[in-house]
Amino acid sequence: MNRALIASTIFFLALFALGFALGTVRVIFIAPRVGQLAAVAAEVPIMVIAGFFACRWTLKHCRVPGTLVIRWVMAAWFLGLLFAFETVLGAALFGLTAAEQLAALMTPTGLLGLSAQIIAALFPLVVDRKLALV
Repeated sequence: MNRALIASTIFFLALFALGFALGTVRVIFIAPRVGQLAAVAAEVPIMVIAGFFACRWTLKHCRVPGTLVIRWVMAAWFLGLLFAFETVLGAALFGLTAAEQLAALMTPTGLLGLSAQIIAALFPLVVDRKLALV
């Protein structure tokens, strides 16, 4: 179980760092030119592809078993870290309450980003998973 939590944390931190860097570029340079939704739509494929490779690397590096329970733990831990970091970051950098952040997720742009985050969180269930069912 510890391997799964460590791998999920590494996976999360790698993807969060990339997302923070790309998000900065998106907000400053791309969104003012093409709009927020188009800018997020351009960022999503990069994040999903990077997420696939980051997940694959961490699974192999940490030698995480392919059982469904372990991989679900990874997915849940990834989402927990993501929501915690985003809530704290939104409050610290932008003064947003959790309710305001949740409302932003319910916009088309927010739902697109949330969809990509959920896809990334589910990668441990499908990436390099052996057919172990327990």
